[in-house]
Amino acid sequence: MTRIDEYRADLGRIDRSAWPAYLDRHSNLPGPRGNIELAMALADLGDVELDDELIASGDEYRTFCGVLGLGATATEPEVLNRLRVLATDERWRVREAVAMALQRLGDLNLPALEMIVLDWAADPHPLVQRAAAAAICEPRLLFGPAAAAVAIEVCRRTTSSLAALPPESRRDTDVRTLRQALGYCWSVAIAADPAQGLPAFWALDDADPDIAWIVRENLRKTRLTRLL
Repeated sequence: MTRIDEYRADLGRIDRSAWPAYLDRHSNLPGPRGNIELAMALADLGDVELDDELIASGDEYRTFCGVLGLGATATEPEVLNRLRVLATDERWRVREAVAMALQRLGDLNLPALEMIVLDWAADPHPLVQRAAAAAICEPRLLFGPAAAAVAIEVCRRTTSSLAALPPESRRDTDVRTLRQALGYCWSVAIAADPAQGLPAFWALDDADPDIAWIVRENLRKTRLTRLL
């Protein structure tokens, strides 16, 4: 039995009204790592009403759990728009929950996720672009050339968007967050299909200092050094 299974069993033994308090007790916060396994267990058992309640609480971990739960209904326009707004939340754990929610959608409906991330990659907000890249650049989702091609294209589009920004915008915190994500996303996409990924990666203009940083960071990743 996995830790997620154990949490599902625990939640199943208590009244639903007690779930938020259970989350508080087992969140692992404050601390460096929130309880992701519990959040995933809750996402399997919860519903839209519970997700709304958790997000409305304003508590960071409860919000994380509620956002993660939205993944099951992310193909609904209202839910997808909500996730798009949450992708720009000032709290990094909430932004991470958006990427994870989209990945949960991808587990069920990969073509739907691919359409979403290609759309979000063209969004003007760097944090929405970051969510697109982080969502699709997940090894478990990139199990074929077609999926890998989408991940590579999302990386290419978002990197190009960053490169098009004027120097004074590059210091913006949201832009730096996008750059940080691209510092590992490329390596995931390339590892899924090196034949497609490497040519796109080597075509990046490393005369640009931010693009050069992205290239260097990916070259340090074990998954990429093994290929090279």
